[in-house]
This record gives sequence, structure tokens and C-alpha cells, in this order.
Amino acid sequence: MAGVTAPAAQPLYLDASAGAPPAEAVLEAMTAATASAWANPSSLHGYGLAAADSLERSRQTIAALLGAEAQQLTFCSGGTEAAHLALLGAAAALPPGRLLISAVEHPAVQAAAARLIGSGWSLERLPVDQLGRLRLDRLEALLEPPTRLVSLIWGQSEVGTLQPLQAIAERCRRAGVILHSDAVQVVGHRSIDFASLEVDLLSFTAHKLQGPRGIGALLARPGLELRPLIEGGGQEGGLRSGTEPVVLAAGFARALQLAQRRLEQHVGRDPLEPWRDHLWQSLRALGGVELTGCPSERLPHHLSVLVRDRAGRPLPGRRLVQALWREGLAVSSGSACQGGRAGGSPVLRAMGYPPELAASGLRLSLGPWLSEEQLHSVPSRFERARLAVAAAEPG
Repeated sequence: MAGVTAPAAQPLYLDASAGAPPAEAVLEAMTAATASAWANPSSLHGYGLAAADSLERSRQTIAALLGAEAQQLTFCSGGTEAAHLALLGAAAALPPGRLLISAVEHPAVQAAAARLIGSGWSLERLPVDQLGRLRLDRLEALLEPPTRLVSLIWGQSEVGTLQPLQAIAERCRRAGVILHSDAVQVVGHRSIDFASLEVDLLSFTAHKLQGPRGIGALLARPGLELRPLIEGGGQEGGLRSGTEPVVLAAGFARALQLAQRRLEQHVGRDPLEPWRDHLWQSLRALGGVELTGCPSERLPHHLSVLVRDRAGRPLPGRRLVQALWREGLAVSSGSACQGGRAGGSPVLRAMGYPPELAASGLRLSLGPWLSEEQLHSVPSRFERARLAVAAAEPG
């Protein structure tokens, strides 16, 4: 990291929710695809047919692992584009109405929602409680007309809370309302059967599960009309024109295979969850560290906390991130997809935290490149960083 003091101890990457280091098997799959499937998959000669075959094998693999059919999956440039295609593509095929999103959505969904306001749609934000859980008692009434479209984040990237997506989907289906869910943080960490989920649109990406950057995907239920955002050659079933990223798709498929294998080997449970729980108990024992988000229904690899000094004063999360890196720990303060804001994290503010506390949040997210033994050093490093920041704070 240019311009940043080198860490004093062996670095540990604890920022999986921002992006995960590519797995060796993923790099090998991409190398093989680069050698054998480098041509344009729209070309009709042998080289093009080899590329097209590689692309469709990747599509079939990803779809099958998520309980979907290959023709339901559209490759995009990442989760942001997939969410935009879901919302703007579905809305373009509907008369203007009301869009519901939660108060803790990812900035990508908020940006797509803002675009719809300019097209005659109205926007309503569903409130959450202090654990980040959607207020289901407010949802029923808001599913009445003119609501036509709902978008809800499944696993909140900053505080880790999982929404009861199946229950929400059933309500939306009864109301005849289209439901999109941002599953970027969930895919790879729990088994998903899209066919039985009753969600209409599901967006996700590769780089959160040790796949390559620059590729994501959208799953859509059969019969749902979508309009493309990018037009031209009519690739991806007409939903996303442009030469397809064959090599990235191969890496994406391999990354999801690895994640699914880990789940199967642990009877559907993410093996990172007990590591995360033990780490939380160790940090909690230090005092002055408070969990944010739901303690039970949360992403299995995700830990989010508020940090105070020994006098009980909240410490700035961004300064803690810098101090923790000097101790060799790579973590986040808030979402990596939005910079620091006055008043602290918008997600924590929506959950009812005051500005000073909303600026003291930290996120530690684990991945399979770590070992349980490596995590044993985290509490002592954490405490040294906290003392350093507390000593530098005025007052």
C-alpha cells in the first residue's frame, strides 16, 4: 500500500466483504481459458466455437449451483450493473409506479432507484430496527398499489444482518409485486435454490468469493420481461450487448464451485462461522467493543462492531482502520463502496445510532485463505491499535 506505513506483524486480510483474494484454482481456470477460449464467442469458426462452449459451460455451472437454469443467468460487469439491470430493466417493461427499497441498501441500488425517480416512479424506503432487520409490519401496507417493484439487500454488507428473504418473497408474490434481492454478500456463504426462493431477480458478483473482478450476474425468473441497459450486438440473450468475458466467466464458475464444495463438506454450514464467533468472543472480552447488526441472523463470515476507548468515548472508525493496518490487520470501516461521510455511516444512522457512534464502526470479514490459528493474534493487535488511536484523540 503506497504511502501507508508497513505493518509491524504478518498481515492478515480480514476484508472479504470488500473483495477476496483470487483462489489459486480460480487463477488456474482462467489461465486455461485464456489459452483455449480467447476468441470472440460470437465467431462461427472453430476458435469462436471453443470460446462459446467455454462461456456456456461456465453459465451452466453457475446456474446449476444456484438452483437455476442456464438461460436464466445474464453475465454483467459486477454486482452494480446486475442490480441496475434488475431494477431499470424490470421497470422499463412496466408503467411507472412505486419502488420500495430498505433504508440500508447498497449505494448501487440507491443509485438505480434515483434513476427511476427521474422516469416518473416514486420511491419509498422501508425502515429497519436497531439490528438492521426490515420492519415487516410496515411492508404489508406498502405492497398495495401503486407499488410494482421491491429491492431488498439479503445480507447487509456493513453490519451483516440477513433479511428473512423467503418470507418477504412470499408476501411480494401474493401482492403481484416484482422482487429483486442483492445477494452479493450471501452467494458462496449459504446454499441457494433459486427455483424455490420465489425471488424474481437475484444479483451477485464473483470477487466476493475469490473470483475475478469485473464480472457479476443476474438471475431472473422465467417469463419476467427485462429491457437491456446496453444495446448493440445482442449478446446475453439480448440483455447485455458486448463481447462476453469468457475468461472471467471461467474464473467465476470455479470460484462458486469451491465455495459450494466448502458448504457441502460442512453440511451446508459455512466453516468460517465458528471462527467468526470465537473471534467475537475474544474481542468482546476486551471491553468497549459492541456488536452491530443481528447477533443470530447474520452473514456467517461477518463481524461488525462499534469501538470505544477505556473511558467509553467512541473512536473514529477510519482512524482505527489505519491503526489496525499498522498492526498488520486489513479491515474496513463501513462499506468499501462509499467513502467517509459527515455524520457517520448512513446504515448505522438508519438503524438509530447517533452520529458519533455511527462513525466508530468497524467490519472484519473472514475468508478461507485464513487459518483459525492466525486469528488468535487479532485481539492483541486490535487492542494495541485501539490504545494508539485513543492516545491520539483530543480530550
